[in-house]
Amino acid sequence: MKIGELAEKTGVAPSAIRYYEQSGLLPRAERGANGYREYADAAVERLRRIQMAQGLGFSLDAIRSVFASHEDLAKDELLSKLDGRLREIEQLMGTLRQQQQHLLALRVALRESWAEGECLNADALAQDKLAKPARPHRPKASAHG
Repeated sequence: MKIGELAEKTGVAPSAIRYYEQSGLLPRAERGANGYREYADAAVERLRRIQMAQGLGFSLDAIRSVFASHEDLAKDELLSKLDGRLREIEQLMGTLRQQQQHLLALRVALRESWAEGECLNADALAQDKLAKPARPHRPKASAHG
């Protein structure tokens, strides 16, 4: 099949198909007498696997290394790669949770300083305010109280 038909079947842009071919993710297509690329039916399955792996967050280098073996992955090896990706996701989630906590603390620090008529500079924020955990906002005592 020609590149346009392959693109239509898989939803992958022709430019991406050419890139995958050039980078070794997709086997080189045969060339017809007219010079057009002719892809085997197996290219559809290969592109679907690439899309699935990318959707799960695997890098193109990781995908390429799997395809480079020219063999199907053993079940244990496949599970090992999936476990590795799960560990990466856990680490990313931990990093994102820390960033979220720092942003919440920064938000509280800024609101409190602005409410007191202060303007914090970057040094104060980095050294003082972010080092402390976010305090719950307590309303000031009223004079009528």
